[in-house]
Amino acid sequence: MWVDLSDGRTLSVPLAWFPRLLRASPSQREEVTISSRGLHWEELDEDISVEGLLAGKGDQTRPGPKVEAA
Repeated sequence: MWVDLSDGRTLSVPLAWFPRLLRASPSQREEVTISSRGLHWEELDEDISVEGLLAGKGDQTRPGPKVEAA
């Protein structure tokens, strides 16, 4: 996925970071609402913040690896 930011930067983000988008049809992916805060797909119940993209964060709803206390 390519995201063009208003400051002229373009981000390239793997769809694999966002399983709902990866499984969606091309027409479902096209139904995106863009705001100053990020991207939203109503039908897919997916929200991606610009802040998260800039930080290199993928889907935050997936559980991360368990870290055991030493």
